[in-house]
Amino acid sequence: MSVSLQLHDQLTAWRRDFHKFAEPGWTEFRTTSAIITVLRDLGWDTTYGPELHDADARLGVPSAEVLATERERAVEQGADPELVEAMGDGFTGALGMLETGRPGPVVCFRFDIDSNDLVELADETHRPFAEGFASVNEAAMHGCGHDGHAAVGLGLATLLTQRRDELTGTVKIIFQPAEEGVRGAHSIVAAGWFDDVDLFVATHLKSDDGKGNVLTGSDGYLASTKLDVTFTGVGSHAGGDPEKGKNALLSAASATLNLHAIPRHSEGASRINVGTFYAGEGRNVVPRAATLRVETRGESSEINEFMLERAQDVIAGAARMYDVDFESTVVGKADQESPSPELLPYIRTCFEGVDGVAEISDTGGLGGSEDATAMMKRVKERGGLATYVQIGMDTSWGHHTERFDVDEDMLAVGVEAEAKIAIGAAEFLAGLK
Repeated sequence: MSVSLQLHDQLTAWRRDFHKFAEPGWTEFRTTSAIITVLRDLGWDTTYGPELHDADARLGVPSAEVLATERERAVEQGADPELVEAMGDGFTGALGMLETGRPGPVVCFRFDIDSNDLVELADETHRPFAEGFASVNEAAMHGCGHDGHAAVGLGLATLLTQRRDELTGTVKIIFQPAEEGVRGAHSIVAAGWFDDVDLFVATHLKSDDGKGNVLTGSDGYLASTKLDVTFTGVGSHAGGDPEKGKNALLSAASATLNLHAIPRHSEGASRINVGTFYAGEGRNVVPRAATLRVETRGESSEINEFMLERAQDVIAGAARMYDVDFESTVVGKADQESPSPELLPYIRTCFEGVDGVAEISDTGGLGGSEDATAMMKRVKERGGLATYVQIGMDTSWGHHTERFDVDEDMLAVGVEAEAKIAIGAAEFLAGLK
């Protein structure tokens, strides 16, 4: 099995199109519209809009004003107006399903599709800019490879359609919104789309891991919780009557310093960070409002919970010190979840012999966080097998930077290997019984 030159070129075209029209989490209206259009043309069943999500389980959804602006922009940039309308208030993402009509397992693949909040480098040394496919959307850039992931997902659907006679059971491909900030997986899981999955694979293109190096079971992701914290005080004239004010900025500053002073955990890696701090209105005004964006992480879910509880104590204490009100909202979360060890040898065999694959490892990985762990956890709870695959690229700049670019040679590697995973899944799973 191999990817044709025509499909190879199409993968690049899809990836560059998604890159040019980058859309952050829960606003991927144009991206989702393009994905649905391709899946329908291939004859796949599609699910999208509110039907894809449990609305109450969505996290970190932008304001109604932001969503309205992004919907309008998506249509202006070529999205299908009817599809955009069906996505409503940010119910982005799509599920493609191919039912063979023959008995067999349910195999599911997940590809994230959202961009980062980044300003892309406008410089001839940056290939997307030099070749005309840099992001045209302000402060939105694919700086983590999700444009490539979306392309791999469409390429996988294309190749599986061509090889449909070799499949049994059902194949699901999830194009997940809002992975950045670990927000988008939970509502899809809560809607029940993983309750019947027998084998699940999430995929990530990885910079600086060596071109073609594959990790069949990333187990380095940290549990994490993302918080938006607002402090609300009382404004007053800083010179005329400062005693009448209640200073939200000082409360937030105290919280920031003491959050970073939380002791680290002895039983594994722990992290905390205040990423943004906004406060104040003028030089001579006692600040009446302040906002922090905070995250905790832990090598295990228990360690992350320790960090979160301590963070919440610090935030509440800082508010009491300055007699201001506060509100803390969870806008993203991820558990730690390990791959199924019995699945990894099979994933290895599916990557072996694929043109472009170099070394294959079974464990290791990033120290970031991933909400695909929620999908892995649900599949394993229901008796299925799950893993997270990384495909190494030859790139000179790391993820979440303004210079990041995808090594497009690696797109076909993901398509070919994961088509083999789907086609051989029934035989593999039967051999485990």
